[in-house]
Amino acid sequence: MDPIVTNTFVRWTGRVGLPQGRRRRPACAPARGRRGADADWTFGSGGTAPEVRTVASVESTTINSVTAPAIGTAVTRWTRDPGTLLTAATALTAGLSTTNLWWSIPTAVTAFLAGRRPGRTAPTVLALVAILAASVTALSVVPAWLPLAGRFVTVVVAATMLPWFAGRFWCQYRQLVRAGWERADQLQREQRLIAEQARSRERARIAQDMHDVLGHDLSLIALAAGALKLAPDLAEHHQRAAADIRARAAAAVDRLGEVIGVLREETGSTALDADGASLTRLTSEASEAGLAVELHVDGEADDLPPVVERAAHRVVQEALTNVAKHARGARATVRVTHAATETEVVVENGPPPEGAAGHPRPGGGGHGLIGLEERVRLTGGSFDHGPRDGGYAVVARIPHAASPPAQPPPAPQAPRAGTLPQEHRRARRRLGRTLVAAVMVPLVTGAVLSGALLVWETTAASRSVLDPGDYARLEVGQPQSEVRRLLPERQTDHRQPADEPTGEGTTCEYYAMTADRFDDRSGDAYRLCFRQGTLVSLDTVTP
Repeated sequence: MDPIVTNTFVRWTGRVGLPQGRRRRPACAPARGRRGADADWTFGSGGTAPEVRTVASVESTTINSVTAPAIGTAVTRWTRDPGTLLTAATALTAGLSTTNLWWSIPTAVTAFLAGRRPGRTAPTVLALVAILAASVTALSVVPAWLPLAGRFVTVVVAATMLPWFAGRFWCQYRQLVRAGWERADQLQREQRLIAEQARSRERARIAQDMHDVLGHDLSLIALAAGALKLAPDLAEHHQRAAADIRARAAAAVDRLGEVIGVLREETGSTALDADGASLTRLTSEASEAGLAVELHVDGEADDLPPVVERAAHRVVQEALTNVAKHARGARATVRVTHAATETEVVVENGPPPEGAAGHPRPGGGGHGLIGLEERVRLTGGSFDHGPRDGGYAVVARIPHAASPPAQPPPAPQAPRAGTLPQEHRRARRRLGRTLVAAVMVPLVTGAVLSGALLVWETTAASRSVLDPGDYARLEVGQPQSEVRRLLPERQTDHRQPADEPTGEGTTCEYYAMTADRFDDRSGDAYRLCFRQGTLVSLDTVTP
């Protein structure tokens, strides 16, 4: 590393006071450590990379002495616009990498950090275009820098574009992961709301059943009290008591209807009639609709509570509906076992025929099963469902004696895989495009720049070729003015290191033997040395 560069850079960075405090770090931005007024950013001065022994060495020192203060000045903009600073630092260190490859390390680091920052890519593209335009201008003004062009192209592609795309890919990947977790949280919240709505609807249906059962019983009480009131052999005060009972029962029926009317939802379903809870009738209707179903009932159901009967009816009804919707053509079996203290209902179906839809059941969302689970839970029973032997099974155990729920409502299951939202699909497509661009853009850019550089070098080399015939006409001792008439308009930029003749006022010029890269003489040069306006030596220089 040139001492001028290191000393100047340390001097500039030493007087830069980086502000203290913390700022809110945007998404995908790299974490930054503590910054203080005594911060001193240096890249070291012990570089061991070999020097480029060309005429461009003086110009390289000039570039370093100018750009190092610029880097130090740019540090003061860190807190105001870190993205601009990173882009500028990448551009400057990329230019310095042409003189010393150790600069490619900070170039890659700053390019990666710039790519990790969120925002538009237009400033980065403009910066790259500006770098290339400045490079072309520099080569036009100083042709001696042409040997450094190949290294510059390598730095632009390998140490600038690839790290920047890697940072951009990392940023978008982190954004996609974060959006995925947010989407999962949203789906879980929606699933909880849907499950709660299903339970609320089932509670409303239970309330309707209560209205049907209790209303019927209260109506019978009112009817019996009315008949008792009209009995001729009943004392007058007993008749008044019977009339009061009848009035209270009628009022209770009306109030029950008002309360249940508030809870009832207009779902389009009708309440069961007195004999509508018959499982035989339910399975018969399913068979007539084309569903292959068998009913097996064990035990007596003479004194079965209405709540249990209606819960069993709802379990069978919903299970057969799911079989018809999600396992068309499958054979279903309904088993109802009445014990002394509970009733067990099992509805299971085998695998559907090939080509028919089968379980699992993503289409319906499982809301009906959630409602059944809530109904059975409120009776103090248990409810289970899931795949079994290639099909599906629903099992409910309903106690005959009413009891409080044994456990709170279960947590909703994890949301099933479904269609991704449009924003998530766009993010995935953007990530894929970034990955493709990270591979293709550097390759295409490198190929284009290498091709343009090859054409440039070939054109420049063709203007520096000394014809072998003209070289043969040259002799030591000829005046320089006479020699000039045989020389091409410019010297070659590819000069091999060799010992030159010594002597005060001695200058040497180099001219290419051929511009064809595939020629065996490619890279060889004619060297002509002059002293005091006279040709003092001419020879060939080979690698």
